[in-house]
Amino acid sequence: MIPVVAYANRKVAVLGLARSGLAAARALVAGGAEVLAWDDGEAARGTADAAGIPLADLRRADWSEIAALIVSPGIAHLYPAPHPIIATAMAAGVPVDNDIGLFFASFGGADWAKLESVPRVVAVTGSNGKSTVTALIHHILERNNLPCQMGGNIGRAVFDLEPAHDGEVIVLELSSYQTELARALTPDIAVFTNLTPDHLDRHGGQGGYFAAKRRLFAEGGPDRAIVGVDEAEGRMLANQIALAPEDDRLIRVSSSGKLGGPGWYVLARKGFLAEWRRNKQMASIDLRGFAGLPGAHNHQNAAAAYAACRALGLGPRQIEPALASFAALPHRCQLLGEVEGVRIINDSKATNADSTAYALAAFKNIRWIAGGQAKAGGITSLAPYFGNVTKAYLIGDAQAEFAATLGDHPHECCETLANAVAKALAEAAPGDVLLLSPACASFDQFSSFEDRGAQFAALCGLALTS
Repeated sequence: MIPVVAYANRKVAVLGLARSGLAAARALVAGGAEVLAWDDGEAARGTADAAGIPLADLRRADWSEIAALIVSPGIAHLYPAPHPIIATAMAAGVPVDNDIGLFFASFGGADWAKLESVPRVVAVTGSNGKSTVTALIHHILERNNLPCQMGGNIGRAVFDLEPAHDGEVIVLELSSYQTELARALTPDIAVFTNLTPDHLDRHGGQGGYFAAKRRLFAEGGPDRAIVGVDEAEGRMLANQIALAPEDDRLIRVSSSGKLGGPGWYVLARKGFLAEWRRNKQMASIDLRGFAGLPGAHNHQNAAAAYAACRALGLGPRQIEPALASFAALPHRCQLLGEVEGVRIINDSKATNADSTAYALAAFKNIRWIAGGQAKAGGITSLAPYFGNVTKAYLIGDAQAEFAATLGDHPHECCETLANAVAKALAEAAPGDVLLLSPACASFDQFSSFEDRGAQFAALCGLALTS
């Protein structure tokens, strides 16, 4: 745990007591703060109470006595409407922060003067691929026996991490919910993967969503920035960072076309990763045989992770074998195994059409299980990939809507995941791919996308590995 000492002997309110909120409350208590913690859910309050976190009903708090309010990332503070407790705190002039802001403000200390090599933070944000990029950077560092920890929106909450050791690298995945409110953002290296529409109600539209991501670079001023430039927002961000075409504080990443000029680029095209710097090719890696990184989207993820590790000082020969040994994250185009010659892919994390597009583009001869709680737009945008789908097996609330979109393309409404798996396996032939990539939220039939993926693995008779 990293104690938060800035609020010693002062009252600090904590709203939201899930994973990150509990960890922040513990860190504040460890640093000597008087914590007043609250969650709207009775179960969460019970968990916090059992953990020894002091509870107080913030709906009746005297805000004149409170130094700060720390908010869990899932709680809205502006759009579509601020939580009443946050609105009250802001009206009283109480600073509102989150655990990420506290972390960056508390990460370094006087004891760092004794360290031979100062610890560094790599922070990864973006719409798609940020979990894989974060895990991939951490994996590359581990395979090279470099001290590192991973947390944030993946793995452990930031205050469940240990104080950094000499030369250690902390790799964080940060969502837009985390970056938009943090009062301190000071990564050494920041990574922007890409931007596609998501969480638009929370951010007041696409512009607000991009602004939340951009804060990691504009507020943080990282020493090095890795930016995916295949979308207009990424190109704009890169343009704002670079002081000149040859400015190598910026590494541009692309999977859509060849970049030119004297800058620093990492490209992922047609299964190959290539690094260019000052108009010279520095390295090339064939990614096509790397089982844990299937498809063009994962090659883009590999390029972003490669660029971050190059910024940390690793060489291409140190990075390549680590890329080859990486195993896909659970529920993200995860190869579970084979059943009678049929490859089984768990992509339960694909909760919208943009995410599912990557999976449909990555494979051929697909027996596609899709459906659940539909999001705006449905699967209309996936029509260009239907040619890769032998047949779709539809489940959940969205099955009728998805069936209408598929039209004459082979499909069947199966109601449940169990029925879909049974029918797909019965009809599949060796060489086919059974793909769960729902393009939907899971909450019509499952407690989470993780639960959905675990049940899929069990129905296929395979183990879900982490």
